[in-house]
Amino acid sequence: MARASRLAAIAIAIAAVMTLISLAGDDSRSKEPPADATPSPAATSADRDRHDGRLEATLEQLRKPAGAAIAGRGRVTSPVRIGHSARGRPIELRAYGFPGGAHTVLAFGCIHGTECAGSEICIDHPFPCPLPGTEVFVVPNLSPDGLALRTRVNGRGVDLNRNFPSGWQPIQSRGDPQYSGPRPFSEPETRLAARLIRALRPDVTVWFHQQARALVRAWGPSVPAARRYARLVGLPFERLPWLAGTAPNWQNHRFRGASSFVVELAPGALPNEEVRRHALALAQMGRR
Repeated sequence: MARASRLAAIAIAIAAVMTLISLAGDDSRSKEPPADATPSPAATSADRDRHDGRLEATLEQLRKPAGAAIAGRGRVTSPVRIGHSARGRPIELRAYGFPGGAHTVLAFGCIHGTECAGSEICIDHPFPCPLPGTEVFVVPNLSPDGLALRTRVNGRGVDLNRNFPSGWQPIQSRGDPQYSGPRPFSEPETRLAARLIRALRPDVTVWFHQQARALVRAWGPSVPAARRYARLVGLPFERLPWLAGTAPNWQNHRFRGASSFVVELAPGALPNEEVRRHALALAQMGRR
C-alpha cells in the first residue's frame, strides 16, 4: 500500500509538471512578436498593397479639380490623414495649386522632432498660388512622436533620416540621436514617406531641417534645383554628399530626373516674413 501511494504521488507530480510546461508553451506562442520582428514576405507585400491602395484613393480625391482650380485660381485642400506614427499619432497631408498639373512639388516640414520650424511653412499661412500647372503637396510633420516627446528620434527611438535604404548601415543603438533602426524602412513613418513619394513622383522634394546655420544643401543631380531654391529664399548653398540612409540619398538614387534636397532653417521659430518667403519658393519650384 505504501509503495502504491508513493507511485500515485509521483504520477500526480509528473502530471502537474507536464501541465505547467504545456501552459508555458501556450503562453510563449500567444505572445506578440517584438516590435523589431520582420514580417513574412507575404504579409509585407499584402500590407504594402493595402496601404498603397488606400493612399492612392486619398490622392485621387485630393487631385480632383475644384471650381477655383478650373477657374485658374488654384485651390487649397483641408488636411487629410494619410497614416500614423509608430505610437499612433496621425500624419497629415495638404495640397494646393492646380490638381493634375504637369509639375509636382512635395515638402516635408519636419522629420526630426526637435527641428519642426518647417511645419509652419506647411500650415500656418495663406498658401500662395503656385505657377500654373503646378501642384504642391505638404506633410507638416512626419515625426509627431518626436515632437510630442521633444526628441530628434521617433517614438521607437529611431532617427527617421537614417532609416532609408540607400547607403543604409547600422548606426548607434536605440534612442541614440542617429540610430538607424534595425533595418531600412523599419519605421512606419519612413514607409509612409516612401509610399507617398512613389505615388506622387514629385519633380522636386524639399526636406526641412534646423541647425545653427541656415543654408540649402544638395548633392549630385539635385544641385541645380537646390541652388535655385537658395536664390529664391536668399540662403547660402552648399554642395554636400548625402549621409548613409537619408531620405534625399534614397530619392536621388531611386528616382532619376527628380530633385530632392535639404533646407536647413535657423534654430527657433521662423519669423512670418521667412515663412512667407519659403512658401513662395515652394510655389515656384514646379518648373526647373
